[in-house]
Amino acid sequence: MKKILFALVASAAALSANSAFADDAGTGYIGAGVVGSRYEFNAPNALSGDNHSGYKAGGKVYGGYNIDPTWAVEAGYTDFGKKSYNYTSNGLPGGVRTDAHSYYLAGKGTWPVNQQIALFGKLGVARNTNEVTTSGFSSVSGDKDKTALYASVGAEYAVNKNVKVSLEYENYGKNDIDTGRKSGAVTAGVRYAF
Repeated sequence: MKKILFALVASAAALSANSAFADDAGTGYIGAGVVGSRYEFNAPNALSGDNHSGYKAGGKVYGGYNIDPTWAVEAGYTDFGKKSYNYTSNGLPGGVRTDAHSYYLAGKGTWPVNQQIALFGKLGVARNTNEVTTSGFSSVSGDKDKTALYASVGAEYAVNKNVKVSLEYENYGKNDIDTGRKSGAVTAGVRYAF
């Protein structure tokens, strides 16, 4: 059993040392991504020709610093985009408009699978803002800021030692006024190490 454990640890260390992620120690990086988030508007007794649920594309910019090949610190800004929903309820016209974005700061752990692919996870805090304006049947407006737990899991592919592409699922947490936007998002990104 000890020999098997030793062989596994030695293999992981060798793979780590030979991977494109081994050169990340002491480097900074910047990146950008496309964010897809789900929305769903629910108004009581609403009739509408608009689609009340679906996906909205937004954008993300981020940067970080690799402390070593495994650990990094990352910060970013995500714009979830604007979405509106118009409806009629009890014969009265109404509408909801949202504009959501978030800032986050997180620690990141990376584990190479082979020389070009690695899995990663992030954990930190997000500062979420959702500007919601409603009209008609129920008129409520607000610009709600809330700090929440941020978490992410994903995979990266090393195109070369400086460029990596990623796909991840991010959870930013929710605001008290989060009408429409769900807390999770899928992000496809590219980053450049310097």
